[in-house]
Amino acid sequence: MACPIALVTRLPPEEENAWTDALNAALPGETVTVIRSMTPEERERCEIAIVANPDPADIALLPNCRWIQSVWAGVERLVAELADRPVPIVRLVDPALADKMAEAVLAWTLYLFRDMPAYARQQRAHLWKQQPYRRAEETTVALLGLGALGQAAALRLGEAGFRVAGWSRRPKSIDGVACHAGEDGLKTVLAGADILVCLLPLTEGTRGLLDAAQFGQMRKGASLVNFARGPIVATGDLIAALDSGHLDHAVLDVFDTEPLPADSLLWDHPSVTVLPHISAPTDKRSAARIVAENIAAYRVDGTIPPAVDIARGY
Repeated sequence: MACPIALVTRLPPEEENAWTDALNAALPGETVTVIRSMTPEERERCEIAIVANPDPADIALLPNCRWIQSVWAGVERLVAELADRPVPIVRLVDPALADKMAEAVLAWTLYLFRDMPAYARQQRAHLWKQQPYRRAEETTVALLGLGALGQAAALRLGEAGFRVAGWSRRPKSIDGVACHAGEDGLKTVLAGADILVCLLPLTEGTRGLLDAAQFGQMRKGASLVNFARGPIVATGDLIAALDSGHLDHAVLDVFDTEPLPADSLLWDHPSVTVLPHISAPTDKRSAARIVAENIAAYRVDGTIPPAVDIARGY
């Protein structure tokens, strides 16, 4: 009999139940059980934990857990909270997630490219004015982060006719994308961007990366899209860059604190679009299939899927 699999989350009960149903449907030969419902003997035998924002104290109840499978792509919180447990953490790598992110990047790039924020301001002011048209092939969209999400977004932007540039920690080569790496590469990408899209993981190296110095390197009138993590952007510096007119607009889907506090200046800033972390929602069915494939491979020969590099943070 296969060892039971623990589902460990801090999600609302209805969301947790939906994950339990999706995972059990994708794993007919397994038993996925919320950790609170497991007996002490089941916790003792458990080798795999499937997690979504788990309480570290709950993970500690699984003394023989061999690996942790996240159902989310972002793992910075797991890395920070479980740093004292030498258990491999496997992040979700789901093509459906990359496709949704590419869709969102294109949608909000078009929002900025076609001057939607300007027309919204004009409507509020009862102003009838046509903005000058610019061509996609004359507009550079720069992606910070060229992992699975960044590469999918780059492809979608290229298909739409935009000039695409990208920056990553390590050098990469992607057809149709002007790829850059390193400190000098970041300067080049920032300086050439009409629209800058952040898709970087949150690590000690990226925390606060986009600050006044980096915004100052961007061309006047450029815009920012942050679909990564809030702490990568220095919020006060971003507001200052928008207030001065150096940056035109920011589309923000992620924040230092979520939900965004009601008293945040970002809510009512005329040059900010606030989104409630919706750029690439996880699809439970497709995520459950990916998790099921990983677990099936493990059951065959004990192979644990490629794990997060704790030193790098992703």
